Amino acid sequence: MEKMSMSHEDYLEAMVMLGGTTQQSVRSVDVANKLGVSKASVNKAVSVLKERGLVEQPYYGDITLTESGYEYGKSVLERHELLYAFLTKALGIPEERAYDEACQMEHAISDESMERWVSYVKNLNL
Repeated sequence: MEKMSMSHEDYLEAMVMLGGTTQQSVRSVDVANKLGVSKASVNKAVSVLKERGLVEQPYYGDITLTESGYEYGKSVLERHELLYAFLTKALGIPEERAYDEACQMEHAISDESMERWVSYVKNLNL
């Protein structure tokens, strides 16, 4: 799947973090609170995600991830968690800075580079 903007990836990641799946919906207000944005911003992002077939939302209803939306959001979250763990445990970077930097890195790194990095890190036995 073609890469999306950092912002849209953050929305999918937040939905997965809030427990959203193809079966379990999330509320716009919870996504807004998680990301520190307005409900209007969530609605705008959801419109784009709906157009891409990543989420479903009945008129003013809760948001449900499609299969591809869930997979995409889950992969962004997994990247973040792996990068965060590496930055904090292997490099000793303070948690708050590591969280922010992992967030930036998760969006910038290509899938191929991420796969190679994960293989490399697994061989380190951290």
